[in-house]
Amino acid sequence: MNKMQPQMEITPRSVKISDLVKGYVEEGDFKVFAYSGRLDVRPAYQRNEVYTVAQQVSVIDTILKKYPLNIMYWVDKGNDKYEMLDGQQRTLSICKFYDDLLPVGVEDSPKMFSSLSPDLKNRFLNYEIPVWVCHGGTEDEMLAWFERINIAGEKLTPQEIRNATYFGNWVSAAKDKFSKKLNCPAYLEASGYMKGKHARQEYLETAIEWIAGKGDDNIRGYMARHRKDPDANELWLNFKAIIDWVKVTFPTHRSEMKGVDWGPLYAEFKGKTPPANVLDDEVEKLMADDDVKNKRGIYFYVLTRDEKHLNLRTFTDSQKRSAFTRQKGKCANYAKCGKRFDDYKRMHADHKDPWSKGGKTEPKNLQMLCRECNLEKSNA
Repeated sequence: MNKMQPQMEITPRSVKISDLVKGYVEEGDFKVFAYSGRLDVRPAYQRNEVYTVAQQVSVIDTILKKYPLNIMYWVDKGNDKYEMLDGQQRTLSICKFYDDLLPVGVEDSPKMFSSLSPDLKNRFLNYEIPVWVCHGGTEDEMLAWFERINIAGEKLTPQEIRNATYFGNWVSAAKDKFSKKLNCPAYLEASGYMKGKHARQEYLETAIEWIAGKGDDNIRGYMARHRKDPDANELWLNFKAIIDWVKVTFPTHRSEMKGVDWGPLYAEFKGKTPPANVLDDEVEKLMADDDVKNKRGIYFYVLTRDEKHLNLRTFTDSQKRSAFTRQKGKCANYAKCGKRFDDYKRMHADHKDPWSKGGKTEPKNLQMLCRECNLEKSNA
């Protein structure tokens, strides 16, 4: 008979700051402990420190003013040991202030903990933090609870939640490559081509999409399949190959390259792109074209030739109205059509000379056509 799993229970308690800061130590990325060494502040599924100095100061200011601090969530690991489920950033702020590593404005001047008055020191140390402790239950139940927590301070990104759900060797290795510290390999390699904050796991999320496909299901599926892998080399090598291809294919770096969805372009066009100098010349010309509103889309266009990526400038309503009046409400295809309309909005604005052949979005290149004639011209 299978042994029944204990049902998860969540109980409230309060912890004084004087107890929380005892034995605080931070040695490397995943050796952060407090509460006399009994609280693992940064277990493997946790993100790294992301609070700004201003946010850290706000935590301390909240405490010194006796305002309520958001609830923290711990997991009871047995034998009076705990893991931090939520509250890492607040805990680090508190411990750093106590260790004189964080100045806070008090009475219009920055002060460390050691320079506070005895009354303020006592107020800080005796402050009680509300903590909910999770006891028992399965790992899946605990992680499901993690996903449901409403983080009132720094809301978790989707990828941070996924990292917590699929924590293990693979996630740790992936974070080494894509998110740890300013000089992580992905930042050094691709910061000029990527949008988002690598420390908030946005580089990692993009890298997984580039190998597994877009969407939460695809990302989670990839992470679940690789959760127990000893490294994330497959992911890193694919990411590196994409960025290397971009650098060779488009050797002139431009600010518009930041945030282009390079993965799908690499998958479709690797090994079959025109010479880099030819592409570069065309990109430069399109960057200077006022009709091209989506400059980032130029990189898709020069490979796919699909104008939808350019978000081309359209004629204004006043330009359409003027052309409609000039044509006396008739379709400009006078020889074959000449149908009359009572409202310009029922007609289509058309470039006499298409944009692809050098035609500009300007009044002298505008004609108003009926729907049928416009479609016939488009299909010609």
